Amino acid sequence: MIKLIAKNPTAKHNYFIEDTIETGIVLSGTEIKSIRSGKVNLKDSYVGIKNGEVYIYHMHISPYEHGNIYNKDPLRDRKLLLHQREIAKLMGFIKQKGYSLIPVSLYFKGNLVKLELGIGKGKKLYDKREDMAKKDAQREIDRQMKNLYQKG
Repeated sequence: MIKLIAKNPTAKHNYFIEDTIETGIVLSGTEIKSIRSGKVNLKDSYVGIKNGEVYIYHMHISPYEHGNIYNKDPLRDRKLLLHQREIAKLMGFIKQKGYSLIPVSLYFKGNLVKLELGIGKGKKLYDKREDMAKKDAQREIDRQMKNLYQKG
């Protein structure tokens, strides 16, 4: 059973997500308790590879209220759990021009916390405008259809 904890609102707005990978994440006990209460933010977070290991940076997990001395830094770097062949595949993507690793969502899979990692290519400004125009057009169509059904 999968229970969504947090989504990255800027991931699909700023990137074309071409592929996703499910990763584990190394957390402390008080961080898990904060995540269970929904106190996590992926908005400004990003993923990088350092010394052959994958880390997530700037993922904010609020300190647990009852954690006292066991609380960790809310913005600390957290290691992601991947196999070596998966890390090699990601490194190959990153070396290509324009590709980045983006955290897309954080969720529970059973009792484990998993991070959905997207391989994305950055959108240009005109791509973002085009997406916004499509959303506005669809919203207007939905509004007109709703009015049509209410009158009839």
